[in-house]
Amino acid sequence: MSAKASKSRGKAKPKRPVAKQTAMQLAVEALDRIAFHEKECGERWGETLVELRELRKVTDAHSARWEKLAWLVIATVLTTAGATWVTNII
Repeated sequence: MSAKASKSRGKAKPKRPVAKQTAMQLAVEALDRIAFHEKECGERWGETLVELRELRKVTDAHSARWEKLAWLVIATVLTTAGATWVTNII
């Protein structure tokens, strides 16, 4: 190990100075942080709800389109089966 590396290991990083705060100041700071967090989460939740509503509209339109296609396929298959049956009977 080099001398430079051993010197850096021996020194502790200086800590930030800690201001003496009362319990009330700490509580107020914590409540401020909680309020900020709640506000931020509320905004995100609002954006999420808007996105979910839009996704629901798109999904409903998409499913309606596929339902129409499914009925078209079913009607075609039944018509073809009926026409084949009638042709074989006659």
